[in-house]
Amino acid sequence: MSDAAPVTIGIPCFNSAQWLGAAIESALGQSWPNVEVIVVDDGSTDRSTEIARGFGERIRLFAAAHLGANHARNEVLRRARGDWIQYLDADDYLLPEKIAGQLGETKNGEGCDVIYSPVWIEENSKREASRMDPDFDLYARWIAWQLPQTGGCLWRKSALEALGGWNETMPCCQEHELYLRAIKAGLRFRHSPTPNAVYRIWSETTLCRRDPRQVIRIRTGLIDEMRTWMESRGLWNAAHRRSAGQACFEMARSLAKCDLAEAGAYYRERKQRGLIGLSGPAAPPAYRLACRTLGFEWAEKLASAMRGGQG
Repeated sequence: MSDAAPVTIGIPCFNSAQWLGAAIESALGQSWPNVEVIVVDDGSTDRSTEIARGFGERIRLFAAAHLGANHARNEVLRRARGDWIQYLDADDYLLPEKIAGQLGETKNGEGCDVIYSPVWIEENSKREASRMDPDFDLYARWIAWQLPQTGGCLWRKSALEALGGWNETMPCCQEHELYLRAIKAGLRFRHSPTPNAVYRIWSETTLCRRDPRQVIRIRTGLIDEMRTWMESRGLWNAAHRRSAGQACFEMARSLAKCDLAEAGAYYRERKQRGLIGLSGPAAPPAYRLACRTLGFEWAEKLASAMRGGQG
């Protein structure tokens, strides 16, 4: 496979000494024969840089000011020598067949710009594959947040450059904002079914977990942007509306754990726009009955009482 396409694995790192070594080892351990590994240290103050230096010339290490993960990802894009880029967060890791599997399942990426797969979600030593509904098209998968976490993709470098790289102003939902721009720009997505990237859930201190209101606000805005764009092209249909309605309903329920009045206002606003759907795991039959009979806020109060008042 001497003619194997060159692939860059880019690892942005900020204070990830606990995990960085394993991430780098997983990148270096790929079965694909033409891989370079770049680590961009985003101003770490722990032993991350020391750990990365320990890999010597097997990796390319660059230091940057602490400007955030998307800045570091764009630094990878600027430095990459590969035709394809695999992003890997420093607290995650890849299985050995990640690159070879995706390129093998897509005829070496022929005719596509983004290769995406489910990821393994690992929490408390248990692992399950992320959901990717086989009946959903690309738009519905995006709306339902089923396009994968950062490690689940291969990006064609030239396409990502043309797209302008990652949006460095995005505090959360970063890969989903990038997916949205890629879809709107007409990038060619190809599904590869085998999960070979592992997304670790180990901390409650990430920005997205610390500030659910911000996540809901940004995700809702992205959904509205997608809907407007799709409607302008005659792409929006009942299946997309159902996916968006379920997503907004789930966000309303999440917001209720922070502020019931705010959640009620969000629910009503989304319902007025036709974007509330009482479906999915967050809407069991008893809850649906209470919501339709008594209204959202009373249904939430009853659900909270059933949980013993806990979140």
